[in-house]
Amino acid sequence: MNPSTDKRLERLQLELMQRLAAEQSDTNAELNARLQSFELAFRMQMAAPKALDLSSESKTTQQLYGIGSKPTDDFGRQCLLARRLVERGVRFVQVNHAGSLRSQGIPTNEQWDQHSYLEKGHTVNAAQVDLPITGFLQDLKARGLLDETLVIWAGEFGRTPTSQAGGGKNIGRDHHTDGFTIWMAGGGVKGGIRYGATDEFGYYTIQNRMTLHDMHATILHLLGLDHTHLTWHYASRDFRLTDVYGNVAHDIIA
Repeated sequence: MNPSTDKRLERLQLELMQRLAAEQSDTNAELNARLQSFELAFRMQMAAPKALDLSSESKTTQQLYGIGSKPTDDFGRQCLLARRLVERGVRFVQVNHAGSLRSQGIPTNEQWDQHSYLEKGHTVNAAQVDLPITGFLQDLKARGLLDETLVIWAGEFGRTPTSQAGGGKNIGRDHHTDGFTIWMAGGGVKGGIRYGATDEFGYYTIQNRMTLHDMHATILHLLGLDHTHLTWHYASRDFRLTDVYGNVAHDIIA
């Protein structure tokens, strides 16, 4: 059975379910919610093939993302796909960079979590992601989408400023949560600034410390949401998306 036949059958099944539901009850909220979810899934299935088809993009655009070049092809395709989803109104898009360092001759599986071979590993990583990320930001800006799209590049922790035990060319660094970098672009944030600073060793934050709660509060603020208004009381304590912590970093907002 070809895909177009499958879609017609899905449409007929959905319409039959809607008619049956209308005959049974117009006030069944649970059933209506289930039908709406099926309708949404159907619309997504209809829209996805076109959105995921990169062949319609010009050669110039594909080169902007590094598509067709071995180091950047995979991540470049993900970034171009992200732009296509953004321009179609998808509210949240996540792009992950992962691969095999062993295929690059580096005897470790730590793609970004470099406890060993840090210099070699990050050299490979940078070669794979720098061009696609640059292309993504340039493309968003050229299409008038960057101002309304918040781009966040982040991991879940940083690396210590000192190397782990060992020596030679295979040294790495341990996990570090007291001072590491996340960058943001577009979406109402200032460009070309640095917020916060560590001590002279790069170990502890000594200026404009931003916790993850602060970051989440700031992101919500940029999305037009006051995180303090998202509080609910449960089991004798308050909860919210920032866990009742967090302050907006107004200095990074344009």
